[in-house]
Amino acid sequence: MKEKAKISDAVVKRLPVYRRYLEELIKDDVERISSNELSSLIGFTASQIRQDLNNFGGFGQQGYGYSVSYLYEEIGAILGLDKEYKIVIVGYGRLGQAMASYIAKNEVNFHICGIFDVKQIIQDVSFKDAQIMTCGSLAGFIKKENIDIAVITVPAEKAQIVADTVSGAGVKGIWNFTAVDLELPEDVAVENVHMSDSLHALAYYMQDVE
Repeated sequence: MKEKAKISDAVVKRLPVYRRYLEELIKDDVERISSNELSSLIGFTASQIRQDLNNFGGFGQQGYGYSVSYLYEEIGAILGLDKEYKIVIVGYGRLGQAMASYIAKNEVNFHICGIFDVKQIIQDVSFKDAQIMTCGSLAGFIKKENIDIAVITVPAEKAQIVADTVSGAGVKGIWNFTAVDLELPEDVAVENVHMSDSLHALAYYMQDVE
């Protein structure tokens, strides 16, 4: 089997941006678009857009540009959004509640199957179709339901313990909202979201507009 080409993280991070803009173009009934037109919308150079897409085959035709709907579907498939994913959320404080609401409202391919928290008092409460349970049943639930992704929103001191539990139970992806860089097996993917990084970057950019 041919080994899958390594794509840089920077390219991967840009793919959801392309898809988001393409989705808006579809809503506006735009059927095709050039790399120059995409560039003016998104802010990336046309050359960068073409290079990024050429990593996966290009998708455009000279003199025609890109079919908006086709490119949208293809980028979705590249990102794995042509599949369905089962999710658990671990940590049901304010951030966990916000993430549960966001996923349920906006992410049709990602299904919240269970929510877990250390507090005993929330047992037998539910969020939409997902029961809210205590963490003692987390590993067994993941194995029984074949969960794909764990969203971790627990305090930092609990993050690695939770990560070990969910990865040991079979989860293959972790969306990590704690302030901890997790140590995980190589066969578990992780996306770390450090909210303060974005806020601090904003503070830097604001210096240029003062």
